[in-house]
Amino acid sequence: MLLEPFVNGSSLLHRFDPRGRVVVAGFFSVVTAVAVRWPTLAVAMAAAVMLCGLARLPLRQVARRLVIANFFILCVWLFLPFTHAGTPLFAVGPFAATAEGIATASRITVKANAILLAFIALVATMPVATLGHALHRLAVPDKLVHLLLFTYRYIHVMEKEYQRLHNAAVIRGFRPRTDRHTYKTYANLVGMLLVRSLARAERVYDAMLCRGFQGRFYSLRPFAMTGEDFITAIVLLAVVGGMGFLEWLSTT
Repeated sequence: MLLEPFVNGSSLLHRFDPRGRVVVAGFFSVVTAVAVRWPTLAVAMAAAVMLCGLARLPLRQVARRLVIANFFILCVWLFLPFTHAGTPLFAVGPFAATAEGIATASRITVKANAILLAFIALVATMPVATLGHALHRLAVPDKLVHLLLFTYRYIHVMEKEYQRLHNAAVIRGFRPRTDRHTYKTYANLVGMLLVRSLARAERVYDAMLCRGFQGRFYSLRPFAMTGEDFITAIVLLAVVGGMGFLEWLSTT
């Protein structure tokens, strides 16, 4: 199974009803993504850090995920400041970086990190199976929920299958190079992986039908909003609503 390093805990957010966590995370990400004013983005980042503090997450694990995400954001900084129209600030050879491009890249960086921190605190603190059942209770289409749960359940199986196929090729003397044989070998490997995945999916589906599967998964854990959950949801949604109001004030 995939590692879930944040699911174990007894913090306020760990006790928060999974449906409420999904709703808050969804609204927070939407408001943060559409915000363009720095006061709103500052509140979003502060709120995301506060959520991580409430969840009592291990800082090293959180920082590791931020480093991975910001590695891709680095590509934005390499290109956007030099391709965005605006007032030039400095030049690197024939390319001029603009103030507007740097500001846009900064907004993207703050938004991405704030949304990632919020999702780590709210969504990554529940098992994927619980997330699937919470989405089902929120009337997300069953096919999407099943796709999430089956992907989580079998992605490691497909990874092991790929490793077996790759090891078999290596034992037979395959060494990856930049040539036609290497491309053909990897194409065959991917094709075999797809064929075996389809065969496994059919076997799993038949096994589920034999066990009475009727298109729905059931959970042994009932979802029930407590008084603490209601208060937590109201406070967090009020913060998100305040972010939206602050953005609206800044644009008027």
